Amino acid sequence: MTPIGVGIIGGSREGWASLSHIPVLKAHPDFELRALSTSRRASARAAAEEFEVEAAFDHYADLIAHPGVDVVVVAVKVPHHRELISAAIDAGKTVYAEWPLALDLAEATELTRRAEAAGVRTAIGLQGRYHPALRYARALIEDGRIGRVLGTTLVASGMVWNGETTRSHAYWYDRAQGATPLAGAALHAVDALNVTLGELVHLSANLVLGRTEVTVTDDRNAVLPVTAPDQISLIGTLESGAAASVFYRGGRSRGDNFRWEINGTDGDLVLTAAWGNIQVADLTLHAGFGADAQVSPVEVPAEYSADIPDGLTGPARNVAALYTHLAQDLRDGTRTVPDFAHAHSRHRLMDAIERASSGRTAA
Repeated sequence: MTPIGVGIIGGSREGWASLSHIPVLKAHPDFELRALSTSRRASARAAAEEFEVEAAFDHYADLIAHPGVDVVVVAVKVPHHRELISAAIDAGKTVYAEWPLALDLAEATELTRRAEAAGVRTAIGLQGRYHPALRYARALIEDGRIGRVLGTTLVASGMVWNGETTRSHAYWYDRAQGATPLAGAALHAVDALNVTLGELVHLSANLVLGRTEVTVTDDRNAVLPVTAPDQISLIGTLESGAAASVFYRGGRSRGDNFRWEINGTDGDLVLTAAWGNIQVADLTLHAGFGADAQVSPVEVPAEYSADIPDGLTGPARNVAALYTHLAQDLRDGTRTVPDFAHAHSRHRLMDAIERASSGRTAA
């Protein structure tokens, strides 16, 4: 079948797309990378040469207008999403946007309604759900292997958002830029938790500014104020009645940087990783059932990686699975991948978390 043409806005040699989308598109039989754009002609040309892409542009409008581009990937900083996504929607292109969709709930609502009104297909980069170990864990839960889920606890590190940064990453610490610990690492994990165990129906939250300053090491150790809370506590109840708690901290821990326990009436599942961001982490699954005294490593059956092309590693693997299901959706008319409507629901959740935190009362 004819490959689906993809154009990436934000296709530089050093960006997120170079680690995730581009390796996938080079390996995936259902897609072909046909164009990329960056903000400068020199960087666009350099990226096109390195990634062997025929069309390279220094303005997103030219990429969107390219006749070979069926899917526009928006992989740039969040403040630019509204403008770029709107242009792609107006052109009638399918849009795959990185998470978060927008700077705030109002923008997310606007973009979601705009896409629905235009009748275009959308996808959002919440790919953590596709990790093979997590999919197998979901299958074990659905098969009743751990009985009724009683509760779940997820504790992890955002890895970045520590006391030092570089000038190019200083925006992570600015709440107004949209790439905060809550919007980034925490919501990726909460989305995976919700997909696995159900939505939250009751919620309490506490967002704390643990680090108030960050040192920019490549700018004469300039010190900038931190406005994005880096200590995130969530406690809630899931639709099933199970209890849930999530704690995310900025930086990394000398202990575990990712540990997620799911406890049931007849078993326990434990997902761990050395890296705290679930969407890119290499998860390990442990499980214990019935009379088992402890959990033990579980081998994930190969079928849970069948939608990931061979040879891909790291961040590209989960992204590849999302692309596989997107191709199926586009060709079969199904709707299985997380889309803008799903992203909108996550922005509503993020808004609820912020309101719950700001409305907490003193002990």
